[in-house]
Amino acid sequence: MIAIPSTSRDEAGTAQLLHQYLVDKGIDAHLYYNNVWALNRHYDPAKPTLLLSSHHDTVKPSAAYTRDPYAPTIEEGRLYGLGSNDAGGPAVSLLTVFVNHYDDTDLSYNLLLDLSAAEECMGEEGFRAMLPEFGRLGISIDCALVGEPTCMQAAVGERGLVVLDCTAHGTQGHAARNEGDNAIYRALRDIQKLQDFQFERTSELLGPIKVTTTMIQAGTQHNVVPDRCTFVVDIRTTDAYTNQEVVDILQATLESDAQPRSTRVHASAISDDHPLVITAKALGRTTFVSPTTSEMALMPFPSLKMGPGDSARSHKADEYILLSEIEEGIDTYEKFILKLKP
Repeated sequence: MIAIPSTSRDEAGTAQLLHQYLVDKGIDAHLYYNNVWALNRHYDPAKPTLLLSSHHDTVKPSAAYTRDPYAPTIEEGRLYGLGSNDAGGPAVSLLTVFVNHYDDTDLSYNLLLDLSAAEECMGEEGFRAMLPEFGRLGISIDCALVGEPTCMQAAVGERGLVVLDCTAHGTQGHAARNEGDNAIYRALRDIQKLQDFQFERTSELLGPIKVTTTMIQAGTQHNVVPDRCTFVVDIRTTDAYTNQEVVDILQATLESDAQPRSTRVHASAISDDHPLVITAKALGRTTFVSPTTSEMALMPFPSLKMGPGDSARSHKADEYILLSEIEEGIDTYEKFILKLKP
C-alpha cells in the first residue's frame, strides 16, 4: 500500500490492491468508486451488523520528508512510509481480522468491512457515498469500530466542525471626511459577540461548543472606508446541538451574513453503557475524547475509534508505525470482536 501513491481522490491503485487481496482470499469483495467493502460469508439480517471501518487514502507528502515517502522501509521495528500510521496500520489490522473471521458461523454480529477512499478530505466519493449505497443494498449498520491511530485506546467522542464565511456590509467613503459606514467596525462588533457568546446547552462528554474567529479581510487602500469586511469562524460543535441548529443560532445573533461551508461533519459521542464501550473497557482500553476528526463524523449510528499507531505522527514527514503496534492492533481487534455482545 505504501508503495502505491494514494492521495485523496486518487486511490485507484490501493483500491485495486486491497480488492484483489480479498478476492484472492476467496472473499466476495466489492469496489464502489475507490471504496473496498465486503460482508462476512454467513451474513444474517436477523443479527446486528458491526462496521469495521478505516481508510486507505493519504494526505500529500510533506516537503520535509528526508526519505522517499513511497519506499516502505523497516528499521529497528519501525515501518516507514506515507500512510503507514494514518491509516495503513489500522486498515490492514481490521482487514486481517475480517479475513480471519469471514467464514465464522457463530459470530454475535455480522461483520461489514469498509476501507474507504477520500477520508482525508471527507470527499463525496468516500464514505459519504457508501452510506446510501449500503442503504440501497438493504444493509443496516448498528454500530462501527473505526480504525484510526489512537495508540489502541478507545475514542468515545469527537467534536464536529462548522466553518462560517461571514460578510459585514457598510458604505464606502473618504476616510479624511469621516464619510461612510465602516464595514470593519460592523465586523468587529460581530466578532466580539462571537467571543462572548455562550450556548445554553453543554455536552456532558464533549463540553462547550468552541467558537473562534480565525481570519479577517477588508479594505482596498488606506484612505477609503471599506464597504465590505469578510471574516471566517471556526466552530467545534458537540452533541448538545445539531450543526444546523448551531448555524441557525449564530445567524440570528450576527448582523453580518454568515454562510456555512458545510454542516456534514457532526460531533460524535457514545454512551458508557454501549456494548462497544463496555467491551473496550473490559479489554483494558482507556476511553478519551479525540481531538481529531474521522469518519465517525459521518456516521449516524454509535461508533468507537480505536487503532494501532499514534495520531501525533499523522500528516508529518517520515511517518512510521511500529510493527509491534500492528501486532497489538490485530490481537486487540481479534479479542474485541469475539468478546463483543449485543
